[in-house]
Amino acid sequence: QVQLREDRGGLVQAGGSLKLSCLASGDTVTAYAMGWFRQAPGKEREFVGVISWNGGTTYFADPVKGRFAISKNIASNTMDLLMSRLKPEDTGVYYCAVCRSYTDISCEGVYWGQGTQVTVSS
Repeated sequence: QVQLREDRGGLVQAGGSLKLSCLASGDTVTAYAMGWFRQAPGKEREFVGVISWNGGTTYFADPVKGRFAISKNIASNTMDLLMSRLKPEDTGVYYCAVCRSYTDISCEGVYWGQGTQVTVSS
């Protein structure tokens, strides 16, 4: 069973950038499709983006399209989320997950990280 752990999030000003890493243990990141989700205060958890098992395909939710990127780092066995041009509405707890299946707008998470807080100040 794979275990996931997001590194520490942070506080960033609007317009800035931040990278989150999700460290996998128990298996390699290339064994699975993986995704990112977020949950803003008082809202449901929402899909952010997904990357295929080999990293060749990525899909993103409309609110982050063009601003976020996902990649896999084989050397560190991490999946990384690079967030740029951040907005206050990007604030929330960010979770990484292994996807049992995925589409261009979803990931069926089967293993989850514990989540990390990202706060974007205006």
